[in-house]
Amino acid sequence: MNVLGAVAVSAMVLAYALESRHRAFVGVFAVACAASSVYGFLIGSLPFGLAEAVWTAAALRRLRRAP
Repeated sequence: MNVLGAVAVSAMVLAYALESRHRAFVGVFAVACAASSVYGFLIGSLPFGLAEAVWTAAALRRLRRAP
């Protein structure tokens, strides 16, 4: 399960860094945030899971508005 968390957070950081290059990275960021949220809930960390769920919603909103 720790692998899920490490992969999710690593993907989040990488996608966030590359967001300005292509709209697809905003989508990757949203998926990585969702995976991180699932990880937070699986480990029993409600605040972490909820915070990542909010980031997921924000990324999806940005994705819809991206040109």
